[in-house]
Order: sequence, then structure tokens, then C-alpha cells
Amino acid sequence: MYIFTESEIKQMIELDKQIIPVIEDAFTQLAVKDVIMPPIMRVDVKENNGEVDVKTAYIPGKNMFALKVSSGFFNNYKLGLPSANGLMMLISTVTGEPKALLLDNGYLTEIRTAAAGAIAAKHMAKEKVQTVGVIGTGAQARYQLKALELVRDFEKVLVYGRSLDNAQKLQADMEDILGTDIQIAEDAETVVRNSDIVVTTTPATEPLIKADWLHPGLHITAMGSDAEEKQELEADVLKKADRFVCDTKAQCARLGELHHSIEQGFISEDELVIELGEVTSGRKAGRVSEQEITVCDLTGTGVQDTAIALLAFKLLTEKEGIGIQIYNKKSLHFT
Repeated sequence: MYIFTESEIKQMIELDKQIIPVIEDAFTQLAVKDVIMPPIMRVDVKENNGEVDVKTAYIPGKNMFALKVSSGFFNNYKLGLPSANGLMMLISTVTGEPKALLLDNGYLTEIRTAAAGAIAAKHMAKEKVQTVGVIGTGAQARYQLKALELVRDFEKVLVYGRSLDNAQKLQADMEDILGTDIQIAEDAETVVRNSDIVVTTTPATEPLIKADWLHPGLHITAMGSDAEEKQELEADVLKKADRFVCDTKAQCARLGELHHSIEQGFISEDELVIELGEVTSGRKAGRVSEQEITVCDLTGTGVQDTAIALLAFKLLTEKEGIGIQIYNKKSLHFT
């Protein structure tokens, strides 16, 4: 078995243009193949505002699949710690043996999540974008901006978060990285009304975006709602949208923004909902006009984890002198 640390993984995997097609293909595989992806297992640690998720997926034809454990503890900012953490294990699809531990502390999840946001924008946002809005100021807000730059040019960023100090830190960090004008908005409404693309990256449990704020040409990618009680969009936002896409219908109907829209009667379970893999595979259209209002609901899938873990393993094992390899020689005992 191989063991790789976060620092080693970061040497080989970055949020760049090679990541986008890998995650895009994972969504396509989910649509066109009999991918085995069981429901998410989650443990809530409510007294510490935390959760631990277990995600996995087997893609037919691959020699390994990932088993990912990820945590989000949303009070960690008070301790000066990131909210996300975790690790991935790669398991052989031939023998069932564990082949690698990727001790990434949530880094690979951040990368694959950001790539999914970029893929959503690639297929669903307008070609010409002037302003990008981000609601949320944590690590994923930063990754989303970096990922969007891979698929769209934009001139300005509007950011809103619950902490002005954190918003100012994001502004300073990302202006240097992107070389783009970043402005702090006074509220979420200002962000939505004045942006072509809006990305929400929060653990909010009450809606941040109201349906009345939507305007022609707007695209929203909502990725914070990945548990039953989380919600970033008013339930009727999905009804007002001209086109609604999610990563998986079954999962979003249980955990995502779709869940709230169904529960409140704005969308029925039988209503047409497009999965992102149907769009990436060409089976369904993404945006079809400049005036459409589009929304993508991302809850995070095990197929993304398997895809990025396999890429990381390939790149890591191609480089000499990196990682630890453990040999476990089994013996038989007879009595």
C-alpha cells in the first residue's frame, strides 16, 4: 500500500486545466455507465457544528475506486482552523485490497468541488461574463474563483460574507492571485442583482438568495446545501429558473436545494430535472439562450472523488522518491 501526505499531493495536483476534463468525464460516466454510487453516509456532530460524510463510487472498467471520508466542522474558524478535512482510500476492484491512502486533509475534495463549479459554469453560464459574485468567504470561495477563471473571462468579483474581516482577507488574497477587481458587497442582494454568475459556498440553514432578485442571463451554482437542514436558495428560485441542473437527482432530492423545492411544493418529484452528466455527455442541453436564468445544485458525488483520487495516484506514483510504500506479507497458519 502507498501512503501520500497532503504536501506530496499538493506537489502533483493543482487546480488547473487538466482537472476540468477529468471531473467532467466523471459526470459523463455517471450518466452513460452503470456507475455504482451508494447514498452518502453522514454522521452529525451537532454540539460542535460538525459533520462527517462517507462517499464512494465504482466506475466500471477502472482498476480502483475511492472511499472518501470528509468532515466539515463549521466552528473551526474560531480556532484558526479550516472547516474541511478528510482522507481518501483507493481500493482494488480486482482483489478488494486497499492500495493507497491519500492523506489530503480535504484538499482533493476542495479541488474536485471547485472543478464541478467550473463545469457547471462552462455549460450553463453566458459566454460573455463581466461580473462574478461569490457568497461565502472560506476556502471553497477562493477555489471557486480560481476554477471559474479556467472556463470564463471576467472583469470584476463581488463578494459577500457574514464576516467583514474574512471578506477583506478574501479580497486581498484573490486580487493578488487573479489580478481582478474584487469588491465587497454590503449584502447578498447586491451580489445577485449585479452579477452574471453567482456561486454560493456556505453552510447556511436559511435561504441567502431570494427569487425576486433573479434577472435574465443569471447563472447560479449552489453548493453549500449537502445536508437536509442546509439551504442557500429560496425554494421558489428553482421554479423561477428557466433551466435547473443538479449533480444527481436522487441525492439532491434528499439533501440539496431540490429537496426544499420539492418539500415546499414548487417542484414535483416527477418534474423534469436535468443531471449534470446528461449535459456533459451531450444528451441534454445546457444554456440555450443569453436570457435564460439557470441554476445548478451541487451536493458532491462519490464519482468525483474516485476520479480525482485516481488522477492523484497516477501522478504521484509516476514521480520517484515520493510517498511511503508498505509491504504486507501474509502468512497462513494451520492448527
